[in-house]
Amino acid sequence: MRTVSLMLLLCLLQGMLYANVVNAASNTDSATKHLTVERLWQMQRIGSPVVSDDGKYIVAPVTGYDVKTDKASTRLWLFSADGKQQRPLTIDGQRASEPVFSPDGKTLAFISQRHNDDAGQIYLLAMDVPGEAQRLTEVPTGVHGLKWRGKHLYFISRVWPEKSWDEMAAQLKADKDDKVSAMQWNALPYAHFDHYLDEDRQAHLFRIAATASATNAAATNSREVQPLTQPLGRQLPRSSQSASSYDVDSNEQYLAFNANGWDNQVDAKIDIFLSRIGSDTAENLTKDNVAPDSDPTFSPDGKSLAFSRQQIHGFYADTARLMVYDLAQKTSRVVTSTWDRSVSSFIWANDGRGFYASIDDAATRRLYYIDAKSGKARAITKETSFSQPVQAGNSLIATNDSFMYPARLVKVDPRSGKTTRLDNFNDEILSEVELGSYESVTYKGAEGKDIQMWVHYPPGFDKSKKYPLLMLIHGGPHNAFTNSFSYRWNSQTFASWGYVTAWPNFHGSSGFGQDFADAINPDWRTRPLADIQAATQWFENQSWIDTERMVAGGASYGGYLTSILLGTEHPYKALLIHAAVYNMYSQMAADFAVHSTRFGYYWDKPELYTAISPHYFAADFNTPTLVIHGQHDLRVPVGQGFELFRTLQSRGVESRMIYFPDENHWILKPNNSIYWYHEVKAWFNRFAKPGPN
Repeated sequence: MRTVSLMLLLCLLQGMLYANVVNAASNTDSATKHLTVERLWQMQRIGSPVVSDDGKYIVAPVTGYDVKTDKASTRLWLFSADGKQQRPLTIDGQRASEPVFSPDGKTLAFISQRHNDDAGQIYLLAMDVPGEAQRLTEVPTGVHGLKWRGKHLYFISRVWPEKSWDEMAAQLKADKDDKVSAMQWNALPYAHFDHYLDEDRQAHLFRIAATASATNAAATNSREVQPLTQPLGRQLPRSSQSASSYDVDSNEQYLAFNANGWDNQVDAKIDIFLSRIGSDTAENLTKDNVAPDSDPTFSPDGKSLAFSRQQIHGFYADTARLMVYDLAQKTSRVVTSTWDRSVSSFIWANDGRGFYASIDDAATRRLYYIDAKSGKARAITKETSFSQPVQAGNSLIATNDSFMYPARLVKVDPRSGKTTRLDNFNDEILSEVELGSYESVTYKGAEGKDIQMWVHYPPGFDKSKKYPLLMLIHGGPHNAFTNSFSYRWNSQTFASWGYVTAWPNFHGSSGFGQDFADAINPDWRTRPLADIQAATQWFENQSWIDTERMVAGGASYGGYLTSILLGTEHPYKALLIHAAVYNMYSQMAADFAVHSTRFGYYWDKPELYTAISPHYFAADFNTPTLVIHGQHDLRVPVGQGFELFRTLQSRGVESRMIYFPDENHWILKPNNSIYWYHEVKAWFNRFAKPGPN
């Protein structure tokens, strides 16, 4: 009998061992099908498309990454409107950006840094003649913001306004060889996002004659470059500038550009100036508006100038209204006077009767057509997000992405919204991936207002079981979680860890109207916190959420609000706080002011900062917290992260600080990103076991 019992016990143990092995193998196999961070870095990333005027050619930059070398390579790819062609135009292993077509569509210009180039230069590639691209410029300070109008290529360069090109080249070499690394400023701005600004250099607009054929371009050099804004005594905005900072009409008669409209550099007033090319004067078209006017864009016939206008100085999420200036009548009118959505990324329709725009609209970026006379806006697309539209005959070419797939190149019917895909990038990767699912829900937030929230479910989600919750809090604060694909905080990657993930668009989020966005100013704390608390309660009421396994995190403003949560009673077992605005006083070291322009400095309104700065609530910090920050973050300086970490350590709260000496506000390098995802996952796994119970 004892022998039989032992044999039965042995068989039982063997069966249990076999079951465990099978389950482990099954779990491992399932994990290999998830959208891991490693797979994210295998994907090709499509940028803004351009189309030749005849619609024959479609070109877009496509960026890939080599994780082994930690480097990126951007190639220009050629596509056809019928989706039958997809081939690279430029060589692998180098960067090519900002493609633009000549008016006749026979030549493609782009920016690249090749061979012995010390900075990015303009290259020309003949579309109908086989061969290599030829360099057009030798601008020592480099070029960006490229446009092709008529017989010229227009570009921006940050120059020393009093020096010749040869003197600038010598200055750059001297600076490179100089053993003194000090910089000095006597006025703002001193930085932008992740780099410091040289006070002596200015951003100016230039043009150079374009050759008829790229094969004849090699002899052109910087001595043939014509300055356009220097003779006007105006520089482009100091902090940042791009191709959207200016425009030239198709006949090359007029130049419209952004510049600071007053002497105050602390709070610049971005205006639009208009000048005849070759003139030494420029007229400020928007001097009576105290808020930014941006994106100057000439109509196809050159008779009108469209632009975006905000009206509240110091409120970057103020609704941007579409304006049109009549050059002959010298009058401006509001096109979208009654529409409660911002128009800041638009193009004229080819017939000049309206506009196409990608609009941040209730948690989705949709393509809209806007009538130029009535201002009536008509949605073209619906469920997923579309960006960067350009017109190709009777169709639009744009990028399209969603939570479930990265940006694709598509052709869109502007009447029906029907889309036709033009590329096949990343299909092989996604074919091997088991994705989760998502839905949009609405709950009652602060003061009983409706709050939209995305809920993502892990692959194989079963409502009869209980899952841990990961609450994500977006940055901005005037941004939104849209139905889009993100590489830095990917919803499907987070969900694949075995968590239900929440993405609420709380008060202050963009895309829900002016009142909703401005509802958190100047009090960043009260309504968004109430919205997060209400979202938490919504999940606590769901039968499939394990309330003992809930974690939360956010970055930038999302880090701010998570820091507020840290000092408030809450049910979360652990927190992630990335690049957070933790101390509203020391945020004065950032590259731009948050509240001071509109609501006053902390010495003027100390009671405001006392009420909303997270560091004032440190006495109640007691939740395990992972703090992450990058050294090159000048939007939220790295000291904020170390202040928070020292506070947590001083209070005896379990905490960890991850510091990236070579990253900015975002974690952008492949290996650092992979490390970031794995560390965040491990941190949450410690305090909230993943997967169903």
